[in-house]
Amino acid sequence: MLLFVGLGNPGREYQGNRHNIGFMALDAIARDCRASPFRRRFQGEATEAEIGGERVILLKPTTYMNESGRAVGEAARFLKIALGDIVVFHDELDLAPGRLRVKTGGGAAGHNGLRSIAQHMGADFKRVRMGIGHPGAKELVHSYVLNDFAKAERGWVETLCDLCARNAALLAKAEDASFQNRIDLGMKAAGFLDVKRVGEKPE
Repeated sequence: MLLFVGLGNPGREYQGNRHNIGFMALDAIARDCRASPFRRRFQGEATEAEIGGERVILLKPTTYMNESGRAVGEAARFLKIALGDIVVFHDELDLAPGRLRVKTGGGAAGHNGLRSIAQHMGADFKRVRMGIGHPGAKELVHSYVLNDFAKAERGWVETLCDLCARNAALLAKAEDASFQNRIDLGMKAAGFLDVKRVGEKPE
């Protein structure tokens, strides 16, 4: 069994925020695999799906970003899911908008959701880093991530989330490099990225 987690903040006022792209990706995955509606569970909203032949729990913590680890920890302990079988979708300031990279372990790089999960579970979970770009100055980051994507950005955001959904089976089968390359090529085909192909040096 796997646990796919999307990070974000609950509530209508946060729905379109850059910080909520993890929620958006999980919603797209749930739609694509025709999962049942999300319901309250594990200090969040959860549903279940079969993806790539694997049983996958989809979880959106509703603890607010800074306490995401509480929900992830509760779900993982109850379901007996190992740290290496947790996949977290989150916004990434250090990647250009529309870029996506997959990595296991590492630091939080200032991301409070990742920091909370690491505090509750340990750091060696898989991260799907969804690039949102950087506002250019550290003091601008807080307002940047808590503002909605601009209208001009919505095309690449929807395409990126849809590509994550259509290729989620690769993640479920631990084919991370293939998943990442499919996303890159899909974004390029849609006109949103000028990417290098397979063999690109990892970031």
